[in-house]
Amino acid sequence: MTHHRPAVLLAPDKFKGSLDADAVAAALERGLLGARPDLDVIRQPIADGGDGTIDALVAAGYERRTVQVHGPTGEAVTASWARRDDTAVVELADACGLKRLDGPLAPLDASSRGLGEVVRDALDAGVDRVVIGLGGSASTDGGSGLLVALGATIRDGAGLDLEPIGRHLAEIASVDLAGLHPRCHEVEFVVASDVDNPLLGSRGAAAVFAPQKGASPAEVEFLERGLRQWADVLAAASGSDAREVPGAGAAGGVGFAALTALGATARSGIDLVLETVDLDQHLKRVDLVITGEGSLDEQTLGGKAPAGVAAAARRFGVPTVAVCGRCEVDEARWTAAGFDDVLALSSLEPDPARSMRDAVALLERLGQRLASRLS
Repeated sequence: MTHHRPAVLLAPDKFKGSLDADAVAAALERGLLGARPDLDVIRQPIADGGDGTIDALVAAGYERRTVQVHGPTGEAVTASWARRDDTAVVELADACGLKRLDGPLAPLDASSRGLGEVVRDALDAGVDRVVIGLGGSASTDGGSGLLVALGATIRDGAGLDLEPIGRHLAEIASVDLAGLHPRCHEVEFVVASDVDNPLLGSRGAAAVFAPQKGASPAEVEFLERGLRQWADVLAAASGSDAREVPGAGAAGGVGFAALTALGATARSGIDLVLETVDLDQHLKRVDLVITGEGSLDEQTLGGKAPAGVAAAARRFGVPTVAVCGRCEVDEARWTAAGFDDVLALSSLEPDPARSMRDAVALLERLGQRLASRLS
């Protein structure tokens, strides 16, 4: 009789501000194999459409492409996108997200233009499907930057071109979509996001997300007025209006622009990523899944990456353990979300600064501890 080698799938998201998802998986793997060299360990870092999405797809066999684009406040950055066959996946966070700001937050002056430049590169490369990951945005420009980079023109009442930033939204009197990249009408666009907010109102892009990007209460009101003006102008020009669609408020309104002017469909970021990396092929043959992220909280349970992994694993009857920097929900809540156990670095190192600094060593220790559970 052949002895079954226990198999473990490592599918963590990043530990924000500390380690990327692949580094988390690598540390856990060292701990597991240090204690149990006979284990069959599969590493598949994951993401939810935000920061780390391209890395997750490259780990799953996608080809990485790079292109020079404008960062959120105009600086030159080298952004990545991922390709397999006729599908391109682009990540807003990598092109023009908060992580690309080299100066202070720029709630009124950041733009999504860099994202549009990456999309244009993918269209020029001949893909037929473009998936846009929308997390981690620095801007509240309603997606005007995305469309301008793809060839649209926005003008004020005097007919002068405007820069596509939040500061100018309220001045937009017209948008000309005739210059859009010709392939915009030939390809399928999908926006992947982990939020279901509409464009406007108390749950909208300005009210909920602009404060995280540095906007004061007065600036939030100013951006709300601007987004409403932009929505009216874009809807009139395109004959379509997605302002109420869940996800329209994602990434400072980039969701709205893509849904309205590019005919995109909206999908849950984590569902799309798990499908794209084909997590099911691994779940069919493993005995344990280890997922996790920096902070396991109510937001995690509401549809962030680890909850998506747990839900997928449950379909195959595979137990799931979450590792995290700290856990902010009680056992009843995480059990209901599909986790069989949660291990926090804070249980080994209560000091948050030290826990972040020593995350690699602490994750290795958790890996060793988890190895002992596999028969």
